[in-house]
Amino acid sequence: QHGQGTDKYDNVHIGMNSRLDTLQAVVLLAKLSIFDDEVAARDAVAQRYAQALDGLVTVPRLAAGATSVWAQYTVVATERDRLQAGLRAQGIPSVVYYPRALTRQTAYRHYPNGPGGCPVSDRLAGSVLSLPMHAYLDAAQQQAVADAVRRIVTGGGSVA
Repeated sequence: QHGQGTDKYDNVHIGMNSRLDTLQAVVLLAKLSIFDDEVAARDAVAQRYAQALDGLVTVPRLAAGATSVWAQYTVVATERDRLQAGLRAQGIPSVVYYPRALTRQTAYRHYPNGPGGCPVSDRLAGSVLSLPMHAYLDAAQQQAVADAVRRIVTGGGSVA
């Protein structure tokens, strides 16, 4: 799978997936007409999350003048595993897309690290969590996610 080892989070070869068949190209061409609207809708979702979750978890911030298509909405949580378990118990999906720092993956092990390794990358790999994110996530659904995060983080929610 494009450089993956037996563990999907361990890349053993550096490479890329640059295949695009005709059917995928047709679908993407059609979606280009709504691309700007999709990005604007995702940005609105990201802004609502930032307002609702700030102070509970570390929310992503963009530099002045920067933009994002918000492919994921990834937060940093002090007790990531507890938060994810609590969300799962309430039927709210979440994903850890980046459980291992690049420097811990086979394909990158031979590259030198600075003294002490990459402690920030290692810490973040153990604390990032991606919440539901798409252009059609309505305010009520998003508020349910934010309320669940609040209950879990502040100790008011059950964790199965």
